[in-house]
Amino acid sequence: MTAISTNDIKPGMALDLSDGLFQIVDYQHVKPGKGKAFVRTRLRNLETGANLDRTFRADETVERAIIDRRDYQFLYRDDMGFNFMDGETYAQIALTVDQVGDAANYLVDGSTVIIAMYQGRPVGLDLPASIELEVTRSEPGVKGDRVSGATKPVTVETGLVVQVPLFVEQGDRIKVDTRSGEYMTRVS
Repeated sequence: MTAISTNDIKPGMALDLSDGLFQIVDYQHVKPGKGKAFVRTRLRNLETGANLDRTFRADETVERAIIDRRDYQFLYRDDMGFNFMDGETYAQIALTVDQVGDAANYLVDGSTVIIAMYQGRPVGLDLPASIELEVTRSEPGVKGDRVSGATKPVTVETGLVVQVPLFVEQGDRIKVDTRSGEYMTRVS
C-alpha cells in the first residue's frame, strides 16, 4: 500500500480505510471563504457495494489500495460456488454465492468477466455492459395483445425472467443489459 494525499485522489481509485476497502465514485475539492479546504467524496464499499459520503481535510494522507483486475472465464457452478479460470495463468478460483451476488443471473459457461483482486483475495466482479442469452421458456403472445409496446415475461438460460416484446419466441437469443436486467434487442 502507498500513502496518497487527498489532493491527489481521483474517481476510480481504491482506498484502504479503517472502515474497509472503498472505491472513489465522485469527489469535490472545496475551498470555503473562511477556514481550511476540504475534500468531499462519495465512496463505494468494494465488498458490500454500499455507498458512503466521507469528508477529508485537504492534504490528509490516506492509504491507496492497488486493485488487480484480470479477465476470468466462468467455468461452472457447483456446491462450493462459482468456478472461474484466469485466462493467462489457467489458475482456477471459486467465488461464493454471496461474492457473485446478482451477477449470477448473467453467468453462462464460457463467459468472460473481470474479477478485482486485492492482496490475493477477490473483492469484486465486473460484468460486460450487455450479454447474449438464449430464451428457454416463452409463452405465446395472445391474439388480442397486439397493442404497441406490449411485453411478456420470458425465462432465459440462467433462470432470469426478462420482459420482452411479443415477437420474441423460445429458442431466440436476446441481448440483456446487465446493469438493469432489461431487454435490449433480439440477436439474429
